[in-house]
Amino acid sequence: MTLTPGYGETPVEPEDLDALTTAARAELGDVPTKAELYDYEQAILIEVRDALIEQIIDGLLGLDDLLADHFLRDLHGRLFGDIWTWAGRFRTRELNLGVAPEQIAVELRSGLDTIRWRWDHTADWTARVLGIAVHAETVRIHPFVDGNGRATRLLADLVFFAAQPEDAPIEEYDWVIDKAEYIRLLREHQVTRDPAPLAAFIQVRPFG
Repeated sequence: MTLTPGYGETPVEPEDLDALTTAARAELGDVPTKAELYDYEQAILIEVRDALIEQIIDGLLGLDDLLADHFLRDLHGRLFGDIWTWAGRFRTRELNLGVAPEQIAVELRSGLDTIRWRWDHTADWTARVLGIAVHAETVRIHPFVDGNGRATRLLADLVFFAAQPEDAPIEEYDWVIDKAEYIRLLREHQVTRDPAPLAAFIQVRPFG
């Protein structure tokens, strides 16, 4: 996922500036551009991703950990806690997407439990489908005010990595995609709850 042309030079909106942490203001200045903010967020994302993948490789982090509802909340906090005051907190207001705020905790726990049960008790999902199922379900719930896409795509990456057989070449998702088709398939999943079409659309490549 990349910035659209012309987006990066735009200053951060005034209402968003109010949610910047003191540390972010010290790092970026009082009125950073959206590109500067995006680059800062991406640098943190890469650092967090590398650290968590190392934990998976070392056997310190597995599917039981990744598919626990509190993991996504902690992950969101790690990604955005240095930048935004809302990091790691479930949203408390209605949006035009996602479930009602009072349903977020229950829906997230139930959705991840259902996905884990299906992975453990059926044989038709591959690791590739499992990761996308987690991504699509958590996007459907839309737990946070912002940062849902990046947090849930990273969660999908981690689940995909952890679920692949140890004796096979490791793959990762390629998130350079047609955004319009991606959104269409996410909306289709909200109706069907079948992650297979989205998983077929998101390509994979050798890890590294």
